Amino acid sequence: MFYVFSKTVGFFAVPSNAIAFSGVIGLLLMFGKHARWGRRLLGISIALLVACGLLPVGAAMTVPLEERFPPWHGSGIAPTGIIILGGLSPERIIAGAELALEYPKARILAVGGNSNLLIDEPPEAELIRQLLGRGGVSTERIELERQSRNTAENAIFSKKVVDPRPGDRWLLVTSALHMPRAMGAFRQAEFLVEAYPVYWGRPNRDDLFLLSSSISDGLRKVDAASREWIGLVYYWTMGRIPDLFPSPGN
Repeated sequence: MFYVFSKTVGFFAVPSNAIAFSGVIGLLLMFGKHARWGRRLLGISIALLVACGLLPVGAAMTVPLEERFPPWHGSGIAPTGIIILGGLSPERIIAGAELALEYPKARILAVGGNSNLLIDEPPEAELIRQLLGRGGVSTERIELERQSRNTAENAIFSKKVVDPRPGDRWLLVTSALHMPRAMGAFRQAEFLVEAYPVYWGRPNRDDLFLLSSSISDGLRKVDAASREWIGLVYYWTMGRIPDLFPSPGN
């Protein structure tokens, strides 16, 4: 029940969903005795839609998240294992396959269950294994964590599957945007990993001074960054990460 509640709240916490929902409410109110409030709510919704869609709001929210953890640079010591988080991002799959081929003795863990509330889908870990196999990685090397439905569970169940030992070196592969929350969750689970961020959706800081190419593109960036900022606050409040904004040094 709590999982369903959190997913429902998460849906309305996405700015584009909240703006669209408030716009619909405003439109409905215009046909009743609260027409004045309806016009105001609809006007505010349209203004927010345009502002979030065209102004560099998404870029400003994205920059600190994506720059929190720098690209990984190996120190000559081969990793013990490679953890690839679900989300079915092509960049995560490609990076995971490249690492697996570069370090043929490293363990590989594909992480992710079915997080869809309405559809019974195969665990994301199974799909990751299939895609890695198509990328030339032997599927016999790939271990699966099929239970987790969110980032906190990713960390908890991954630790149970691989049972890390002192001195092991595990790489955590996920998008740069998601890395602060993911690293915080693994630290809270007392699973020491090294950040291997991939896919920087923001090419450079010049985006902070440019209008979005389209309203849909601007809203997509705002939505993605908002999920992470809200997720960080929620996870920190619930004790799922040790610091509000995890960094390489904490």
